[in-house]
Amino acid sequence: MKITQIKAFPISFPVPADKSVTLGIGRSVKRDAVLVRVETDDGLTGWGEAHHGRCPGAIAKLIDTTLRELVLGRDALDVNGIGSHVYQMQIGSHGMGAAAALALSGLDLALWDIRCQAAGMPLHVMLGGRNKPVKAYAGGISLGWQAPDSLAEEAKGHVEQGYRAVKLRMGDTVANDIARASAVRRALGDSIDILVDANTRYTLDDVRRIMPAYDELDIGWLEEPFPAHDLGLYVRAARLGRTPLAAGENHYTRYEFEPLIASESVGFVQPDLSKTGGITESLKIAALAGARRLSVNPHTSATAINMATSISFLCGIDNPGYFEADLTLYNPFRDNMTDMPPYRVDANGCVQALDGVGIGLKVDEAFIAAHPLIEGPCYV
Repeated sequence: MKITQIKAFPISFPVPADKSVTLGIGRSVKRDAVLVRVETDDGLTGWGEAHHGRCPGAIAKLIDTTLRELVLGRDALDVNGIGSHVYQMQIGSHGMGAAAALALSGLDLALWDIRCQAAGMPLHVMLGGRNKPVKAYAGGISLGWQAPDSLAEEAKGHVEQGYRAVKLRMGDTVANDIARASAVRRALGDSIDILVDANTRYTLDDVRRIMPAYDELDIGWLEEPFPAHDLGLYVRAARLGRTPLAAGENHYTRYEFEPLIASESVGFVQPDLSKTGGITESLKIAALAGARRLSVNPHTSATAINMATSISFLCGIDNPGYFEADLTLYNPFRDNMTDMPPYRVDANGCVQALDGVGIGLKVDEAFIAAHPLIEGPCYV
């Protein structure tokens, strides 16, 4: 089964002012994504999602030119061979490593879609797993910087929907972050897991000063206090309290995850299937994490494709952690891009994979055509 065509679709939508969220990386003004369509000579078509990398047009161009040249005519079922070829010819040699990993991720998700169609199997079965409840936390672009009482009310609303865990956006001042986390803990009580995400905004001194409060509040994890390349800071920060660190959404391929996991500085591993190299690479990352008895808690990207794929992936590995549910107030990529929603949370705060071949979703190409790329930053 040969690859005959690969095409990227950079898409966007503006975020209404009353639906905007402010977090450590800025205020959301639009959402972007890059979808990838792969066609084969057997008539099968697969869809994947590549993270936009804050420059969706560039990622799409890389897919439509360089990746296209590397994979046309290759066996669509040879996901390991294609991944190794792209790594050798682009990621590991000619620069653009992160961008090429994002591009490969979208391609790889589309190839797994084709594999599932060829076998007539759901993705979680193809991965060697079964459909089972996966615990979810309320995340996405939500629970951002706002007054403590307002944040607590938002968090309570998510718990009323069924979620047993929420993730707060931190990375403001130490005092503001403590006030917000404390208000949410008071509102939710001790039975709800509270996670926090600093979006790489902390210094080591910030962590030193805030960790006692997070320990007292029984915070489940502190996510990305520092940029991904500051491994030394992760190692030092891990010694400053009991609250475990989490990281991985900005680590690319197993080669960046291996030293992170080996450092024993993180308690939770968070690859994004649309960033780190796709399902194929994330299976290898999950194996590295499993060898250290660490769970895999994927970071969620923008569209229903990544969300449904992440749930199926968690059903297919033996060390699943949380699924990050996207509680963004306004996200047509989640709600309107496919024939059905990518997930529903149950009364126990869990989600399950959809029935059907692959991830169980059909992409609406008319929706894609109606949401062309909007140039400019997605956060300001």
